[in-house]
Amino acid sequence: MNWFESLVLGIVQGLTEYLPVSSSGHLAIGSALFGIEGEENLAFTIVVHVATVLSTLVVLWKEIEWIFRGLFKFRMNAETRYVANILVSMIPIGVVGVFFKDYVEDIFGSGLLIVGCMLLLTAALLGFSYYAKPRRKENISLKDAFIIGLAQACAVMPGLSRSGTTIATGLLLGDNKAKLAQFSFLMVIPPILGEALLDILKVFKGENIGGDIPALSLAVGFLAAFVSGCIACKWMINVVKNGKLIYFAIYCAIVGAVTIACTLLN
Repeated sequence: MNWFESLVLGIVQGLTEYLPVSSSGHLAIGSALFGIEGEENLAFTIVVHVATVLSTLVVLWKEIEWIFRGLFKFRMNAETRYVANILVSMIPIGVVGVFFKDYVEDIFGSGLLIVGCMLLLTAALLGFSYYAKPRRKENISLKDAFIIGLAQACAVMPGLSRSGTTIATGLLLGDNKAKLAQFSFLMVIPPILGEALLDILKVFKGENIGGDIPALSLAVGFLAAFVSGCIACKWMINVVKNGKLIYFAIYCAIVGAVTIACTLLN
């Protein structure tokens, strides 16, 4: 992977991590177009995911600071309830990570046909949530947090958008749009950082997860994902508030259909 390829893929990751169009699906498509695969692709994916987590910390720093201030009051309050929601939402993805990690990695290597199918499913979820009109609730409950966590666990499938799936699920549950977008972006921080930590431990044990990817390419990809992630995170919160997800549903449907057609014709 050269620096230009890492720049393009880093920008793709940063934008699509927050836009409901599937970062994993777009990375798979982009990697296939550049002929990047195996350990090289795995190392790059880890680096750019950490970069987008850091962009979340930057954009939503006020919310994160509010949470920590409340936690150190050491009593039940709005902040501790918010943390409880995040912890509950992590249960399903934790189960998938512990018991089905190898199976998920096999799926990621199974080609672009499944990516195209999952993009169509993302489009259907976004379209359904746009037209559905459930009774709106002010706060996200523990039950809703767990259901949204289930949606996040399902979104480990390549091409099924994590942000799109979790936001669409929350909208169908009737959760507040502005709070839902923030919750969707904050709830992914612990799982991604946990995954990165496990991979760092592999490096200390002597395992090679980087292939032959140059350090410059990793650095360029990291910076590209971080900057584009900051932009996309801010924009996506406003998009959810204004309820404009239908345009992303159309986009996912087109890209999914084209991906499936190209895969079947090759």
